[in-house]
Amino acid sequence: MTVQTSETEYLQLLRHVLENGVKKEDRTGTGTISTFGYQMRFDLAKGFPILTTKRVPFKLIVSELLWFIKGDSNIRYLLKHNNHIWDEWAFKRWVESTDYNGPDMTDFGLRSQTDEAFNALYKEQMDKFTNLVLTDDAFAEKYGDLGNVYGKQWREWRTTQGETIDQLKGIIDTIKKNPDSRRLIVSAWNPEDVPSMALPPCHTMFQFYVINGKLSCQLYQRSGDIFLGIPFNIASYALLTHLIAQECGLEVGEFIHTLGDAHIYLNHLEQIDIQLQRDMRELPVLAINPDVSSIFDAEVEDIKLENYQPHPTIKAPVAV
Repeated sequence: MTVQTSETEYLQLLRHVLENGVKKEDRTGTGTISTFGYQMRFDLAKGFPILTTKRVPFKLIVSELLWFIKGDSNIRYLLKHNNHIWDEWAFKRWVESTDYNGPDMTDFGLRSQTDEAFNALYKEQMDKFTNLVLTDDAFAEKYGDLGNVYGKQWREWRTTQGETIDQLKGIIDTIKKNPDSRRLIVSAWNPEDVPSMALPPCHTMFQFYVINGKLSCQLYQRSGDIFLGIPFNIASYALLTHLIAQECGLEVGEFIHTLGDAHIYLNHLEQIDIQLQRDMRELPVLAINPDVSSIFDAEVEDIKLENYQPHPTIKAPVAV
């Protein structure tokens, strides 16, 4: 029996792009099926919008979001929480630098194919890299940092006067004092900083909206990897909305996800076919420690999912 949940929105996106998308080249050389302009709406009161047709690693979503909230841009924090989802962008910077003297690791595409020797070398060098980030402060500062990515822009936006703006704290304060404001916006897209970022922000800006005691959030995402990235983005911004709602004494409303270039990588088609054959299950419930009065004090152990019983993980290569 198929359970109708907000996951339907995501599965409809997959089908829409498969049926209406066009083949398009991309920065990674992988190739995509792409459409431009799409919107999904998730009612957060009807369960936490994390996929059940495949397992999505919620603990990674939590630690990544808290990394953003802390204003951090160095992967050391993530590695301490066994979170490796940003490793490859930092690693790529290292292996393309003059400091790197190991075997050639620049042909990332081989790692997702059948070259076992390359894969073994890749893992060896990646393990060396992450260990250095964790143990060597100077190395971590130079190669663990991804530039002025999400957390820096959210918490320390640099002005032309040399000052910084804490956008996230500012909108939380405004929600508490003036919930009807139409300026509850955080931008991660800083044109001046884009060239120095390991990966320019895909989720570029988000806006909050308060009505009838409920907090809603709309995200604009310029580019979205539908199979691997967007499930993370949905859950992450839903979680952010829950955390801010709790701090501000509000209920949750909707998470609205607006996409620019919504694409499926050509090497994810088989995995998507498997996922679309699976039935949806009941959505889990989010549990946040009620003693967390500020999102800036939240820790990984304060945030849990209850009754998350998804289908198994479906693995797919990341395009870097």
